[in-house]
Amino acid sequence: MRFPVLASLAVLCLALPAMAQSPNETLPAQRVDSEGVLELETMVVTGVQPGPGLWKVSKGDHGLWILGTLSPLPSGISWKAEEVESLLELSDQVLGPPGLTIDADIGVFKGLMLLPSALKASKNPDGKTLKEVLPADVYARWTALKPRYFGRDKGIEKKRPLVVANELYAEANRNAGLGQKPVVTPVIEGVLKRRKMKITPTTLKITISDPKAAIKDFTREGVNDVGCFRSALDRVENDIPVMVDRANAWSVGDLDALRALPSERQAGACIAALTSGEFAKKRGMSDVEAQVRAHWLKMAEQALQKNRITFATLPIAELLKPNGYLSYLQAKGYTVEAPL
Repeated sequence: MRFPVLASLAVLCLALPAMAQSPNETLPAQRVDSEGVLELETMVVTGVQPGPGLWKVSKGDHGLWILGTLSPLPSGISWKAEEVESLLELSDQVLGPPGLTIDADIGVFKGLMLLPSALKASKNPDGKTLKEVLPADVYARWTALKPRYFGRDKGIEKKRPLVVANELYAEANRNAGLGQKPVVTPVIEGVLKRRKMKITPTTLKITISDPKAAIKDFTREGVNDVGCFRSALDRVENDIPVMVDRANAWSVGDLDALRALPSERQAGACIAALTSGEFAKKRGMSDVEAQVRAHWLKMAEQALQKNRITFATLPIAELLKPNGYLSYLQAKGYTVEAPL
């Protein structure tokens, strides 16, 4: 059985009203300043957009085509996916994205009994509030942002900073015109459904054999997640226009613009907060990013050796950085071709 609270914490990586728009029109991301004045920021792309081209990894006549994905994307775009759909029709295998799944080897009944404990793990120990667990300067920044994104919600004050950071990030995206609705996945699933094929999962599975003790350890030990929360505040206060630029660049397939933009910052801080403690180390969750990468690379090599045509998705940040996933395949002698 999967523990939703622990699993969602482990995979932490982080809307304007719908209006009628013409194709390729853009909308301004909106922000209200401290005096209540509406500010216009980076324009959000809408309409039908091509997205980025495909990377190709090959050896001989066997090829792995990879689409770089990004989330969030502009909420008003439609993806022109004919190239990907044509390739999916020919693919021998389709690999899912890398990731982490945390399972607990227990029965359903026992799982339901433990659910209250799992829910407590998302709250601060001893009933403390954010004001009590955050440094004064960080809490002051949070109180300035909270009304815009959460109104008078008092319940959020009892949640762990790690959880609040994720919720704040999601709300800021929606307010900037960036949606949480998947764009790429429905296209892939639609083709595979017609072909009666299934996506091959590449997520690393970590099984917790002592779920009851794990929840107690997590609740008792706590998480040093102030850095994660501070990073979330930085992004919401300063980086929303960059996030919009990144989403726009993906939508129109502008790889040069994507390369020029600053890299993501919050995911690393939040993953480190979760996996640096004894709770994680005792259960094989230390250095989880390297474990996830190694597992995906193993499955990608197996697919390349077995299939003539394989399709996969990876976060586009991994495809653009010099030491990303593809650098490991290139070091093993595979030919890597970036889209033009």
